[in-house]
Amino acid sequence: MPSRSVARTGRLRDGRGRADLWLGYQGPANRPFGAATSAATGRLVARHAVHTSAADFSLMLVAPEWMTRRTVSLAIADAVAELRAIDATYSPLRRGSLVSLLRRGEVTPEAYAPLADIVARCDAMRAATDGWFDAWAVPGGFDPGGLLKGWAVERAAARLRASGITDYAVVGEADLAVRGNAPHGGPWRVAIHHPREPRRVPMMLEMTEGAVGTSGITGHSGHVVDPHTGEIVRHVGCAVVTGPDLSIADAYATALYAAGPAGLGWFPTVDGYRMLFADCRPA
Repeated sequence: MPSRSVARTGRLRDGRGRADLWLGYQGPANRPFGAATSAATGRLVARHAVHTSAADFSLMLVAPEWMTRRTVSLAIADAVAELRAIDATYSPLRRGSLVSLLRRGEVTPEAYAPLADIVARCDAMRAATDGWFDAWAVPGGFDPGGLLKGWAVERAAARLRASGITDYAVVGEADLAVRGNAPHGGPWRVAIHHPREPRRVPMMLEMTEGAVGTSGITGHSGHVVDPHTGEIVRHVGCAVVTGPDLSIADAYATALYAAGPAGLGWFPTVDGYRMLFADCRPA
């Protein structure tokens, strides 16, 4: 299903204040969520932050009317447990993870269905991006890091849905997946800030389902490897991709950041991924 995200091109007087979710904002209140504390409908709104070895995650949900605080807490705990289990089991930063064992040739992907899924997604994205996303062409061997965070977000979101929650946002640093409505009762309003021009009014999206994958939006560099040369990409800028699944959108954004103009021809894809912007120029 394609992402039902809509880019708002009109300027807002105060984009940060009106947004429910902020991506790339580097001001003193560097956090992913806006100021909403309660739902317009009176339903419970809950937030939770999770730190793992590979990334920081944040969850925000609007509970159904029938949910008690205890039920909401259990739903959050289930999603958090999923994120922590993925970090422990698949993070390339952990020597005993399945990804690290795979790098050393001690296991095969077929032995573990989720690992096989990660490998298959990486292989598919290598083909879809003309080799600009290549988990096998980074120092140290197979590293699905450009896709793994989005995969973790999607699996945590699936745990929320399994608990009966249909209005939520799950953020993995500068990437996110949303569904349903924000606390104010309308679509989630996402502000995307330009990494080099923090005073510029941010791009605004309204979303009721889908994902936003970014690369370089926080202004950090040195996080992407050119798979064709093995060298760190020295671009200054960022790439932003929307679509139905965050693992794929994030991989596309990583590849687009590395490829620059060479990646513009990938979009829009037949399965609903599109580029919002790519601003990559030599440092």
